[in-house]
Amino acid sequence: MDSKTNNIETPEESQQEQTQNQNPLPLVPTASISLSLSTLLPSHFLPPKQITNPPNKIKIPSQISSLSQFSLSSSLSPAKAFLKSSISANPLQNTLTLNPLRPSNPSGAAALRRAAVVWFRNDLRIHDNECLTAANNESISVLPVYCFDPRDYGKSSSGFDKTGPYRATFLIESVSNLRKNLQARGSDLVVRIGRPESVLLEVVKAVGADAVYMHREVSHDEVKAEEKIEEVMKDEGVEVKSFWGSTLYHLEDLPFQLEEMPTNYGGFKERVKGLDVRKTIEALDRMKGLPKRGDVEPGEIPSLVDLGLNPNAAMSQNGKTAANASLVGGETEALQRLRNFAVECKAKPNNGFKDGANDSIYGANFSCKISPWLAMGCLSPRSMFDELKKSASSLISAAPNKKNGGSSTSDTGLNWLMYELLWRDFFRFITRKYSTAKQQSRAPATACTGAAA
Repeated sequence: MDSKTNNIETPEESQQEQTQNQNPLPLVPTASISLSLSTLLPSHFLPPKQITNPPNKIKIPSQISSLSQFSLSSSLSPAKAFLKSSISANPLQNTLTLNPLRPSNPSGAAALRRAAVVWFRNDLRIHDNECLTAANNESISVLPVYCFDPRDYGKSSSGFDKTGPYRATFLIESVSNLRKNLQARGSDLVVRIGRPESVLLEVVKAVGADAVYMHREVSHDEVKAEEKIEEVMKDEGVEVKSFWGSTLYHLEDLPFQLEEMPTNYGGFKERVKGLDVRKTIEALDRMKGLPKRGDVEPGEIPSLVDLGLNPNAAMSQNGKTAANASLVGGETEALQRLRNFAVECKAKPNNGFKDGANDSIYGANFSCKISPWLAMGCLSPRSMFDELKKSASSLISAAPNKKNGGSSTSDTGLNWLMYELLWRDFFRFITRKYSTAKQQSRAPATACTGAAA
């Protein structure tokens, strides 16, 4: 102990050496002496070091970031006397970064974004919405936005409506229901008529958002819209986070790169055989609040007239409403129809129809008629698959399998549903494959070649 004490200078000796020396002491030895004394004496006994001509900027080792998590008055365990430190004795003299620290742990408070914008597209639902859930978990505030793009309306080059009155009415109802469901969870939906790249840029600037969350789509125009959004946000330094959620099988789970996807259904079906379907994401019970900055108005949901469509066109020539006009858009209606269809499948087991289908999907009820809600994203394919799988599982225990190779009642509704959803996946993946310019010269898809039920 005596040998260690003799090697340590007292504060008076240190001050005398500084007076005699014309040049200031290097920063690192000063820090080492101060830190060594602090292990033996209370900190209030040590006089502050006077450093002449301090450097304008001191390079900080990477370890200094850990000091920002503690108070200067925190009680730290004493360091060993023989250890030397290369960090300045007074951390307040160092130049600290102004950028927020975001640890790798996403559950930490420091990892939360200030504000995020969720761009709803063909994913007009709360349940099984990875985009919305991720934004809600990673941000302090979330602003959901939907844009009625004027380019989706009006006449096409062939003279037909790009979006007809029935589809537009269904879409308006779906957007209205989405707003209602978001409001029930403490949030809201901002609705605008305008091009997404302009509307989102305006909203992002207004609320000071850090990122835009969106689901990727498959058609050529939709992909071009995504590229414009990414370009605009890149210029503003805003991150764009994209997700995939419109198919039964996830894009990242495919056993091949999308560019190498088979161009016929038979080849696709064979390659994806045995793939697991990802679990559905539960609907959020409560949403993060809207950003306080910007005071963005929710806006009114447009009518058919606002979109340039004639409301009278929804009536047939004889003045009667068309059959498809009775379909009500929205997530609430979609989930109710799915539950009703599952109950119907349980009540009417297979009567020998091919692929396990039951007679309820023929005649007037020629299908489950859930396609419109799948197209708008009011219902996800995975949630539909889960609901029907529960119905099939209940029938497994309710009735034994038929002998002689016959179809079992456990196949009711599930086999033919998987068949239809798999075809839907094929068309969406193949459309995405050929939506980029580099794929335009490839051979066209032959959906029926090699197809097998």
